[in-house]
Amino acid sequence: MKRAAFLNDNPDRLDYVYAMGRRDRVAQVTDLCDTVLTSKNLEEHGDAAAQVEVAFSTWGMPRLEPAQLDLLPKLEAVFYGAGSVKGFAPPLLERGIVVVSAWAANARPVAEFTLAQILLACKGYFRNARECRSAEVRLSGRPATGPGVFGETIGIIGAGMVGRIVCELLQGFELNVVVCDPYLSAADAAALGVRQVELDELFKRSYVVSNHLPNLSSLEGYLTGEHFGSMREGATFINTGRGAQVREDELIEVLGKRADLTALLDVTFPEPPEAGSELYSLPNVELTSHIAGSINDEVVRMADYAIEEFGRWEAGEPLLYQVTADMLERMA
Repeated sequence: MKRAAFLNDNPDRLDYVYAMGRRDRVAQVTDLCDTVLTSKNLEEHGDAAAQVEVAFSTWGMPRLEPAQLDLLPKLEAVFYGAGSVKGFAPPLLERGIVVVSAWAANARPVAEFTLAQILLACKGYFRNARECRSAEVRLSGRPATGPGVFGETIGIIGAGMVGRIVCELLQGFELNVVVCDPYLSAADAAALGVRQVELDELFKRSYVVSNHLPNLSSLEGYLTGEHFGSMREGATFINTGRGAQVREDELIEVLGKRADLTALLDVTFPEPPEAGSELYSLPNVELTSHIAGSINDEVVRMADYAIEEFGRWEAGEPLLYQVTADMLERMA
């Protein structure tokens, strides 16, 4: 058995993710160190650290300095039960240590959340619900409705892990899906059953637009008021990506002028919006508190992905979710 340890600066996060017996499962498949190693106690537990070959972690994984990594001379792989590894992975990759992320497990609930919102948006649910708050409109029998979940165009911005799963889930419905992503190959687009378009066309054609861009500084302010202003009558914009990718002041201006549009914002910038932000008062904005990603019971799925990847790695099988240095450049 491989000598393993949990390596994390936030033990509460470990208890949260490796719940429902997953910690015990790690102990069953490895020779697990009794002590949770942290960036603060590595030297104190130097004898144990010197034998560790595999580390399991999640949110709270420290970025180790060279001297700290020297205390882990046998470390071969880190299995990270969470998403982004940018904060800690570079020094590990420089030493040839395998880094595996459970980003796909975190992508699944985001994609499911998005799918639910897309289907409701196609029915015109959000606009209809707010108009039905008025007795006059409701009794008139004329609250707005959407075209329905049949033959409509859905626009997906970004075909990373989340965007791809959304596209896969949409294959079960008779909808036309267009995607804007320069990294999506023609073969992958065909496999997903989508058509590639430029961003401007995506906004103009789609009844629902969903943002899944990676969290990169180069994409800050990428989605502009001009894009939102070009959207179709009654269209919906969904953001489960990052708030900074949207020029929020321009979005607010467009939404103030066009009551027919709807914005479903699970992320904002800053997050949460500052007191006094019009995002709280605009009737055609629905705010949620970053709940699209893994929450509560869903986070255990990330531990499962980490443990399953360890099994593949130990057996010498190809890994599904290994992160390489080249990948870091375009990952969130």
